[in-house]
Amino acid sequence: MATVTGGGAQPGLAECAPVPAGTPAHPPASVLNDAGDLLRALAAPVRIAIVLQLRAADRCVHELVDALDVAQPLISQHLRVLKTAGVVQGERRGREVVYRLADDHLAHIVVDAVAHVQEGK
Repeated sequence: MATVTGGGAQPGLAECAPVPAGTPAHPPASVLNDAGDLLRALAAPVRIAIVLQLRAADRCVHELVDALDVAQPLISQHLRVLKTAGVVQGERRGREVVYRLADDHLAHIVVDAVAHVQEGK
């Protein structure tokens, strides 16, 4: 992987900011593996839809089932994947578990991906 440095921009390409001195060319393999795991957890359309729903508000399973028109066992399976990946957190409230995003960075990844695809259409 090449290190980006300042200098002349190539025609048609945006100028990248210079990499600060002492910055490694890329993160360690363990960080790249973890990032890949996170992106794989976000890679299913239903999981993307769940993240978008949780971006708007915390939700319990039955609210996600109603909003997404997906069977409850399938929603639960996708929530389990997202929870294992650290994307969502669940909090028991009585007989229900209310899910929320672990942090806003993850919502930005999904929103940016959706916006990127919509720009091309």
